[in-house]
Amino acid sequence: MDNNNETYLNHPTFGLLFKVCPIEDNRELYTTLYAQRLFFLVTQERDTLSFDPVKRSDARLVVENRLRQLRRIGADTEYKDLQAIYQRTFQ
Repeated sequence: MDNNNETYLNHPTFGLLFKVCPIEDNRELYTTLYAQRLFFLVTQERDTLSFDPVKRSDARLVVENRLRQLRRIGADTEYKDLQAIYQRTFQ
């Protein structure tokens, strides 16, 4: 995960969303760009995106689970990058 490679999506209602992290294949966590109060699990299937809103507490759990997964598989660089994002977003 390269911090210089930021990814954005345009939500039809909430405007520009910022990618927090990938969750699993074809699924990523995004948040609103400025307030970082609204979170969405974005799933890409073929050429369509689905935006599933999640509460901040649920988004936090999703990122914590991803951190555990990265630690378990030994992805140290990705783990450290995501840990920094977690601190900025949820602390």
